[in-house]
Amino acid sequence: MTRKNTWAGLAVAVVLSLPLTACKDAKTLQENEQLKARVAELQKENGQSGNELETMTAARDALTKENEALKAQMKACKTKHSGKKATSRTRRRR
Repeated sequence: MTRKNTWAGLAVAVVLSLPLTACKDAKTLQENEQLKARVAELQKENGQSGNELETMTAARDALTKENEALKAQMKACKTKHSGKKATSRTRRRR
């Protein structure tokens, strides 16, 4: 009689645990799909950030070259006019 009760109890436990397991699996699958979608979004954002970084790096390099050229022009202009200083007119007090 004890064997029948043991098997019956085991069968009831298995039967009750199946819906819980199925519920957990469905919930886990749903969470998994949400996580996959989020990972895809993050990968897309990462790709866009990489493209923006490349664009900004190219722009920075171009500005650096332009800055160096302008500095060279300023230096050339300063050396041309450094010989004489223009006299300034000042007001004299009476």
